Order: sequence, then structure tokens, then C-alpha cells
Amino acid sequence: MNLLKDNIKHLKVKLASKSPRRQELLGKIIDDFEIVSKEIEEVYPENLEISSVASYLANLKAKSYKNEAQKNELYITADTVVVFNNEVLGKPNSKKDGVNMLKKLSGNTHHVYTGVSLLLNEEISSFYDVTKVTFYKLKKEEINYYLDFYRPMDKAGSYGIQDWMGYVGIKSIEGDFFNVMGLPLHKLYKEIEKIISKKNE
Repeated sequence: MNLLKDNIKHLKVKLASKSPRRQELLGKIIDDFEIVSKEIEEVYPENLEISSVASYLANLKAKSYKNEAQKNELYITADTVVVFNNEVLGKPNSKKDGVNMLKKLSGNTHHVYTGVSLLLNEEISSFYDVTKVTFYKLKKEEINYYLDFYRPMDKAGSYGIQDWMGYVGIKSIEGDFFNVMGLPLHKLYKEIEKIISKKNE
């Protein structure tokens, strides 16, 4: 049995994300892929279960490429949300917003959901992963320093686990570390293997 990177050579892989973290992570398991992106209004139904929000948004993104996707083009879309006390924390709109988010996460445990959708030959398959993250209690000065110097305005929950906040603020992680960065690599690897195997049947 060949490795995924061999089995995927006949496909044109497209990562539909501007996130440099997702681009870096996908490059760890797939050698050759193209970056595409379009603006999608990330709105979900109010009655949607919190655990389904990331998957819903990833699926929404995949559907937006359905009409332009060519045969043997594999589109990968993803969305990551931070959930604390049944509240979805998206990307901060301002420093004040970031301060409020980090105050909520400080000394507490939250969950990070990443939903992923794979579009291949008009069929979409979706999955998600969840990681439990616990913060140490953060000082006000630490929160301000982090927001001023690391500017995590493009990150759900107002922090990046791979930067300074991850080094000094995280007490424990239960689950896939890379899921918190934006792509659950092991699950993604297995799901791509699965759809390629199904396609070759």
C-alpha cells in the first residue's frame, strides 16, 4: 500500500484558506497544493448545536466551490471555533474584545472545534475534531502584552497555541494539538485516504 502522498498525485489539491497556520500544517502531509480563498459570510443558524458550528461553516465554504470545482480537484475547507461556557468565541473585533475573551479563558477550560470539509467530484464529506484546553490564570499585564505584541486578531478565541500564549499560558491539552492550530492532521490524513480509497473502488 502506497503512502497518501503517492496516492494523491492524480488529484489537484486546493486548500481554501488564507490561514498561514493551515497552509503550514497541510504542507506536513501533502507536498503539492494550491491556495485559494473567497469571502464567505460566516453565519450559522441560532438553534445550531454549538458542537456543530465549525462543521457547518466548513461545509458552507465547501459548497461555495461546488460549481467551479473540476474533476479530480480536491478542495479542503476548514473552520475553527473556541467554545467556552456554551459561547462561541470567534476572532476578536478589537483589543477590548480580545481582552474580554482572554479574561474568560484565564484559569478555565474551553474546547476548540475544527470542522473540515473535503469536496471531490461534486461530493462533500465532512468531519470535525475537538480539543480540550486549560489555561493558567493570566495576569492583566500578560494579556495586554500578548495582545499588543502578538496581535492575534486573526485567531479564534484571541490566542495562538503555537506562539507566546501557548508557551506561558497553557496548563494542559487533551486531544490533537494541531486541531487547535486549525487542522486536525491525523483525522484529515485518514479522511483523505478514505475518500481516495472509495474513489478507486
